[in-house]
Amino acid sequence: MGWKAGSSTVNITPEGPMWMAGYAARNKPSESVLQELFAKVLVIEDAGGTSVAIVTCDLIGIPRTLRESLEAKVLSEFGLPRDALLLNASHTHCGPELRVSKVSAYELGEDRVRQAEEYTRGLEDKLTGAIGEAIERLEPATLEYCYARCGFAMNRRLPVDGSYRNSPNPDGPVDHTVPVLVVRNGDNDITTLLFGYACHNTTLGIYQFNGDYAGFAQEYLEEALPGVRAMFLMGCGGDQNPYPRSEIPFVRQHGRALCNSVLAALQTPPKPIAGPLRCAIDSVTLEFAAPDSREELERQAQSDNKYESRHAQLLLEELETTGTIRTDYDYLAQAVRFGDDLLLVALAGEVVVDYSLKLKQELDAPIVWVAGYSNDVFGYVPSLRVLKEGGYEAGGAFRYSSFPGPFAETVEERVLKAVSEVVKRTSEP
Repeated sequence: MGWKAGSSTVNITPEGPMWMAGYAARNKPSESVLQELFAKVLVIEDAGGTSVAIVTCDLIGIPRTLRESLEAKVLSEFGLPRDALLLNASHTHCGPELRVSKVSAYELGEDRVRQAEEYTRGLEDKLTGAIGEAIERLEPATLEYCYARCGFAMNRRLPVDGSYRNSPNPDGPVDHTVPVLVVRNGDNDITTLLFGYACHNTTLGIYQFNGDYAGFAQEYLEEALPGVRAMFLMGCGGDQNPYPRSEIPFVRQHGRALCNSVLAALQTPPKPIAGPLRCAIDSVTLEFAAPDSREELERQAQSDNKYESRHAQLLLEELETTGTIRTDYDYLAQAVRFGDDLLLVALAGEVVVDYSLKLKQELDAPIVWVAGYSNDVFGYVPSLRVLKEGGYEAGGAFRYSSFPGPFAETVEERVLKAVSEVVKRTSEP
């Protein structure tokens, strides 16, 4: 066979009420649990002993600090190098707020900061344990790739009167592909399914913890295929929403639709995936556009919008303390190559769908799978098209962060350069 694989699951649902992530309008902590939240790990090892650990989480994102801390732990405890660790968040908006920097920067209360810190410490331990458990379960395996399509994702950037509104746009670009990596054991039984989709997990905005459509798709797959571990890998869904939205029956409907797409993919002729395994991760500097002047920031600091006001105050504090406002951000790109058969690219941030569509066309590999929301989920990563069009994903969302504002028009060029570099490194023996 050549391959070995092992997987594990750990429950990451907060033990009690906790402030939730994803919607600034929320005004109270969680009330109950609609569905448990999980992190899952798939470790794959080739015949030469090279391995990769793919970790999927029912969370809003992966803070960079969590990534860096976990890197050190798994290297120390398991000898797993940093380029062999891939962390991906489903971006459910019904999970806990673990982004300490966000809670702290926006002065949302010491209790919330402490709560986020405590949860993140516990999460780090749980993820480390789950990676170790998956390694212990390594057994001979075969890998296959198949895919299907699913249609509930729709572009959410609707052009209206010269600007872009967050509304369904049936004419906007989408990526409805559902890629599936099938892991089978020595008896040819399926043990793990890793599947993806490019769409925000924003069907719901309730006060009950749940994994949104991705959580329900995994639940339904594991019900349909007893003994199989289902893992969701979030795609480039930065400008994609599930429609219809806002009601529990819809999240179950979308989860069932995605589950059925994976089951349909399993009925198609599979593509065998051979080794060896090669991994690479690297960073590139993304430039921010020039920030507003001090005078404009002082005006914004008096705004009635508390987020605009606090964002301006943060930048003024940075200017006062350091004499300048940051001009760039260190962006992560990762590639995992499975022989000459499959290339998995993992991009940081809330990447818009243009990146998936472009990379699948331009990269030289029989199968290209592009994941977003990986390793460091800090905010939106627009394409040049989206940046020029403007709107929420282009820069409007940055008022909810400590970033100075939109990225510069070099953003797409630099992201693609980072991808090109890591892909090149995985092409070398």
